Amino acid sequence: MRQSSIYETEPMGDLKGAFLNGVIEVETELPAEVLMRRMLALERIMGRKRVKGRKQTRGKYRPRIIDLDLLFFNKETIDTRVLKVPHPRLHERRFVLAPMSELAPALIHPKLNASISEMLAGLKSPFRVTLARADLLRPQPPPKREASSR
Repeated sequence: MRQSSIYETEPMGDLKGAFLNGVIEVETELPAEVLMRRMLALERIMGRKRVKGRKQTRGKYRPRIIDLDLLFFNKETIDTRVLKVPHPRLHERRFVLAPMSELAPALIHPKLNASISEMLAGLKSPFRVTLARADLLRPQPPPKREASSR
């Protein structure tokens, strides 16, 4: 497994606060659909609640504790009702392309025939993406308790 740095991203839509984004690369023997189901199970375990039966429309984003996406799966193109690979909007998102460029800058998008680096360089997104501050990534120590005297 390889992982990118973590990036701090301005929110899209009407959301407030920064988001943290990163990319990991894993090797698996699982089929893409099974891997995606396991990723969705991890989201549920971490507290994500998805609205069933209603697909979010573009521009209507909601706060969420975690959002896992399957960006690429080998060099496959998958287009089913439940899974689209490569992710259909990754080429529009600096918060995906910036960390992805750390791991696979020369990876070619099979539909767009452009590398991750080329897509990132050509992106016109107005959203700021910067390396996350280390203090955002470290677990905070529990508050100190005052000693009581008797």
